[in-house]
Amino acid sequence: MANRPQLVDQYGRAVKRAELTREVAAPTIGGVRSPITGYPGDGLTPDRLAVILREADAGDPIRYLELAETIEERDLHYAGVLGTRKRSVSQIEITVQEGGESQHDLDMAKMVRTWLDRDELSDETFDILDAMGKGYSFTEIIWDTSSLQWQPARLEYRDPRWFRFARHDLATPMMIDDSGQDVALPAYKFIFARLKAKSGIALRSGLARLATWNWMFKAYTQRDWAIFTQTYGQPIRVGKYGPGTDAKERDTLFRAVANIGGDCAAIIPESMMIEFVEAKSIGSSTDHYERRSDWLDKQMSKAVLGQTATTDAETGGLGSGKEHREVQQDIEAADCKALAAILNRDLVRPWIDLEYGPQTAYPRIVIKRQEPEDLKAFSDAVGPLIDRGLRVATSEVLEKFGLSDAAKDAEILRPKGETPAPAQTQPPGGDGMGRESAIKYPFNTRPDAPRGSAALQTETPSESRSEPLAPATDRLAREAAPEIETMLEQIEVMLETAGSLEEAREMLMTAWPDLATDGLVSVMTDAFFAAYAGGRALIEDEAADG
Repeated sequence: MANRPQLVDQYGRAVKRAELTREVAAPTIGGVRSPITGYPGDGLTPDRLAVILREADAGDPIRYLELAETIEERDLHYAGVLGTRKRSVSQIEITVQEGGESQHDLDMAKMVRTWLDRDELSDETFDILDAMGKGYSFTEIIWDTSSLQWQPARLEYRDPRWFRFARHDLATPMMIDDSGQDVALPAYKFIFARLKAKSGIALRSGLARLATWNWMFKAYTQRDWAIFTQTYGQPIRVGKYGPGTDAKERDTLFRAVANIGGDCAAIIPESMMIEFVEAKSIGSSTDHYERRSDWLDKQMSKAVLGQTATTDAETGGLGSGKEHREVQQDIEAADCKALAAILNRDLVRPWIDLEYGPQTAYPRIVIKRQEPEDLKAFSDAVGPLIDRGLRVATSEVLEKFGLSDAAKDAEILRPKGETPAPAQTQPPGGDGMGRESAIKYPFNTRPDAPRGSAALQTETPSESRSEPLAPATDRLAREAAPEIETMLEQIEVMLETAGSLEEAREMLMTAWPDLATDGLVSVMTDAFFAAYAGGRALIEDEAADG
């Protein structure tokens, strides 16, 4: 313990292990970290919005952060596209790469990999990705040491309103303590996430910064649309009164005119008159508000997702849907890399340092969507290569298809119409492939034979053949070997030049009559004649003995 090196975080702050075991940024009712929020979006005007943004630029982001929350709650389109972008990353499976090949490296990676296999992880990463909208987020690591080992018990999202940035650079994160003062973040205690929609300080780099003006203009449009919809089709009601009408009578007339649209009934003195004037030319502008709202939504989609095809029905042209999806995938890949870098810096490295001490190499979290592989294209490509001699491990092919190696006693699927061969045992002196020696390998096609050797493989080893036939069989193998080797060389040339099995078959069928040399024909003729004569002699001898 005395020789343990002093740990420091990326800002050079010393790690105080005693602080890590307690929550330091939990909400407090009535304190400086109150969960109750304001609503600066109510009655928002361009002047008020400009003031809110300037306050954030000066280091006071509370009203900006509250406005960002309001926009996400009230603008359904913004909530949809932003949620899509966050969930597309939070749902991707996280993998872990070892920092090295030693057992120690494997153990560290296994520890991280085991911890990541938690149902809560998706929600925790979704909260970390709140930085997409606001520009940054803070997540407190609740460390557990109950088993005398360091391990993150959970990751708690913290309201960004409870944090600040140092005034000298507006980049170094600070925390508001219980007395309302800005203090440095405890080392190894927080995951500080920054996901940039644009370059610049954190307070100006979030998507919400881009969305504020768009949302305000859309809110004005929707308000006007609601007013228009409420009065659309209703005639203009004009009340007329004569000279000398006093204020009381005018008030009575006005109430009648105002209420007749909703109540459809009113009473007025006989001396007064109400006229209904019908609007004649409003039909041409009935879709004006909808088109403006749709246009603003498309701009929001472009800002958040980089395209509009996955959120709007109109794709804009042939093939553009595919291109737009590729744009979204590029943004997703960038978000995945950024989130993985944040977790490696603020979670994995501190954890390894606390548990094992500083390391030369650390396990790394990788967040990447696994693209589906075209297995048919793989099969079509590797099949001919195997036929031409490429050596491919069975285990690699099984892994590609997600299959396991079949057990020896498992029932094996076979091509249609093919019947399984009867099981055979390997007697002493077998062929080394689990088959009996009775299986023939014509022209030395046995796998254990030297390449280029053309010894004829007979049905049984010479030790088990009948004694009269053994010399003749051995002599046939010796005399035929040179001729068979010549024929095999020609076949090998054909197989090497053929581009497919079908082409090789055609070449063999065409050249087959010319493959056998005169010498091989002569040797085989003598062998057949000797076999016939020998067999006839044996039969005659057996008949004489009987």
